[in-house]
Amino acid sequence: MADLHFGDDQPTQAERAAIDAIVPQADAATVVETERLVRGGRSRRQGLRHLLLPVLHSLQHEIGWISPGGLNGAAERLGVPPAEAYGVATFYELLRTTDPGHRDDVVHVCVDPTCALADNDGLRASLEADGAKVHASPCLGQCDRAPALFVQGVGRPDRVPADDDEKFRLPQAGDPGLRVLRRVGVVDPTSLDSYRDHGGYEALIAAIAMGSDAVIAAISDSGLSGRGGAAFPTGIKWRAVADEPGPEKHVVANCDESEPGTFKDRIVCEHDPFAVIESMTIAGLATGAPHGWIYIRGEYPRATARLEDAIAQARAAGLLGDDVAGSGQRFDIEVRRGAGAYICGEETALFNSIEGFRGEPRNKPPFPTTHGLFSQPTAINNPETLINVLDIVVDGPDAYRSVGTERSPGTRLFCLSGRVGVPGLYEVPFGTTLGDLIDLSGGPTGSLAAVLLGGAAGVFVGPDALDMPLTLEDTREAGATLGSGVVTVFDDTVDMEAVVVRIAEFFRDESCGQCVPCRVGTQRQHEVLVELQASGQPLAPERAELIDDMALAMVDASICGLGHTAASAVRSALSLGLIGNSQ
Repeated sequence: MADLHFGDDQPTQAERAAIDAIVPQADAATVVETERLVRGGRSRRQGLRHLLLPVLHSLQHEIGWISPGGLNGAAERLGVPPAEAYGVATFYELLRTTDPGHRDDVVHVCVDPTCALADNDGLRASLEADGAKVHASPCLGQCDRAPALFVQGVGRPDRVPADDDEKFRLPQAGDPGLRVLRRVGVVDPTSLDSYRDHGGYEALIAAIAMGSDAVIAAISDSGLSGRGGAAFPTGIKWRAVADEPGPEKHVVANCDESEPGTFKDRIVCEHDPFAVIESMTIAGLATGAPHGWIYIRGEYPRATARLEDAIAQARAAGLLGDDVAGSGQRFDIEVRRGAGAYICGEETALFNSIEGFRGEPRNKPPFPTTHGLFSQPTAINNPETLINVLDIVVDGPDAYRSVGTERSPGTRLFCLSGRVGVPGLYEVPFGTTLGDLIDLSGGPTGSLAAVLLGGAAGVFVGPDALDMPLTLEDTREAGATLGSGVVTVFDDTVDMEAVVVRIAEFFRDESCGQCVPCRVGTQRQHEVLVELQASGQPLAPERAELIDDMALAMVDASICGLGHTAASAVRSALSLGLIGNSQ
């Protein structure tokens, strides 16, 4: 480690204790001599570097910020260059590298569209009047109970005041048509026995009996596609990983939903965590991957705790570990908390985050199925995708295809919020019309003006789209997208220019800045919209042309999907006349 140069700042005793909580000094001592051997590459664990984000979380939690001394202590313990550690620490919304001047909890209040409709400004003013330290935050994944807040504790656990099992009720509770959500609100999410009493782990036992080839064939025959937005066929992904040689492979559950308007992962992970663990285990055995990872957003403390508890119970029962359920195969799971970065929902940015690097996307190819986490074959899916596997394995692909459409089989989860009667998470067959879905949630609470499909990265549609079937093929033909399942409803009382300006601001702030088209394009797009909002005049043709030119550049040349979709909502709002007209 002689080539690593540290400043004079030293960690305090409390900061050393925070680092020790994640990386005891004895563990660090066993790695120091070999760390140099892998520094230039990407071994499975990168020495101890993959613990950088957990260590930064520990410092933030115990001290209230990451001081120069704390950062030096973390970098030295892990063998990470201090400049790189600083680059990681400054990348995330939940981590602070400047002294806030207090040691109080920080209350994050959401500023994105759904919470703005629910008077987030009033909530923020009330909290500040009571002396709270308030931080304006992007979407907190609580759009079903807006306005949302998340309390980041200092010296005590993070918490979400709205978390309350007794008050939670799934809007479709008791609906016999539920598949993915049928256990939510029924099974005790803290009890493995309760999960098993409702059919839990029948799918894993069936998968072991079938063998990996038959499991992957069933997934392929079912037509299951990814539910994160890209809709890539799950069977093809799993087959590609299974066909890769070598024992070092990974399965990753992407629970870092940060798309404004999305909250389905939170509800599933809080109320059906064992289903996530079981389906990941099936994926691990089917692909030959012994290593599982759950990457969950840092603003979900209860979901994180329940997943960790479910993992511990499954491990104690022999359902994780060196011999999963007597199969002779090894599979175990680690949990990693994100720290507030929308871009980390992109799969390769997520890999970098776990590995202890800045959460910046990688160029493709190579693809994750050959060069994923730690540059090893990786199957990554979100919880909704994974949980569908359970029914496919038990009931077969034909039963799965018995609902939905030929090209979009199965059901889909939708996150409804905004101006609807009953905001919440809904499950409907593919092919249900947009209007029927909104009616299921109680219908619009006012005169419908527009619906945002797919979140900030999606598109606005007007009242004339209510007859559109919600399938991959129909939305694509209409120039729309299902994305991650966001459906945000706006009535004619909403200031749509303020909504669109906030969406543009969101992308400006969340761009990782790695590539010029996205870094500059999102900034200029926001500037044009702020100018429009301030002028009160129609959008000049040359300014509209500028937005189109920037959108084209971002779509053509950005590294990842953030840049590709950063102008989608803006352009659709302009085309529908929601913004850009005289006031």
